[in-house]
Amino acid sequence: MKIALRLPFSLVLVTSLFVVLSYRTTISQCPGTTQKASSKDDLDPTLLRLSEFEPSEAVVKQDVNSLLHGDLPEAAGRSGRYYMSHRNNLRSNVLIDRARDRVFMSPKELLHLPEFRRSLSNWFRSRYFQPEVMSQLANLTTHRRYSSCAVVGNSGILLKSENGELIDSHEIVIRLNNARISGYRRHVGSKTNISFINSNILHLCARRRGCFCHPYGEDVSIIMYVCQAVHFLDQTICNESKRAPAQVTDARFDLLCMRLVKYYSLKRFVRETGKMPEEWSKKHDEMMFHYSSGMQAIMLAVGICDKVSIFGFGKSVDAKHHYHTNQKAELDLHDYEAEYELYSDLVERPQAIPFLMDSGFTVPPVEFYH
Repeated sequence: MKIALRLPFSLVLVTSLFVVLSYRTTISQCPGTTQKASSKDDLDPTLLRLSEFEPSEAVVKQDVNSLLHGDLPEAAGRSGRYYMSHRNNLRSNVLIDRARDRVFMSPKELLHLPEFRRSLSNWFRSRYFQPEVMSQLANLTTHRRYSSCAVVGNSGILLKSENGELIDSHEIVIRLNNARISGYRRHVGSKTNISFINSNILHLCARRRGCFCHPYGEDVSIIMYVCQAVHFLDQTICNESKRAPAQVTDARFDLLCMRLVKYYSLKRFVRETGKMPEEWSKKHDEMMFHYSSGMQAIMLAVGICDKVSIFGFGKSVDAKHHYHTNQKAELDLHDYEAEYELYSDLVERPQAIPFLMDSGFTVPPVEFYH
């Protein structure tokens, strides 16, 4: 004989409520679940939208089309505003007719024209936003991953400590814009595996005999981002006789870095001024605003290394601007404070970084040495 067990309705209600609350507590304690959701909710959609806007895109397209299909001397010699930093219309091995604003290429440059156009075309075809490129950086650049990487900036704060041996203990060391190490090894180390530069550095090197741009040795890899499309010509010519040819960063990686820095700059502007984010452009020239070489070098290391250590980034009132030069200040087309906030998130809150959180990429451990 079966006996039906009838529970009071109030007891059933209390039991059900307890089960639901217990389930929600369990979910909230799962590693990363709440963190990821709250981090994504913290992102400002207006800042995301504004950071995606690239006002110089039309200029980029116009320059590239002129170089690929038009009169290359005219395109190379245009004195209009360029889409990235450090405008420089002077070229080596060319004659400039100021009256017509035309550039006449040397026979050597004309010889490399087909390869130049092929490289430029390949780069431009990959110029679209794809944050998943972070997971592809090792295959695109170094063709392998590294256990540990040190990114060495150029700040004078490096002279406040003696981290040379610690820097050299990493599997690879990345240096910026051919910074000098002779005389500073105690502070900056002596090992270099990747020289990360902007294309203006290579452009200056192209004016030297043999395109010498390897102060750390001809076997040291050079990776650079492109400041002007015409600089692909320098790369084509200088790579002709080099054991370690200069590689250009993937255009998708460039766009990702640009959006990251612009988002953090917008966020900082709104927080510190209390103004609407649309007013950001009144403080920063949108056509010239750009990430620094150091920022992209750090993001490169994040993409190719299992552990990243950052040295020589940051400022101090009692330290030189650059440890190896007498330069007093940096270019105003960068927002270094915004970049430092990005570095802080790489160290402490990688799950909060916009554009990366939904890309499937996992940020490795990052350590910042002040």
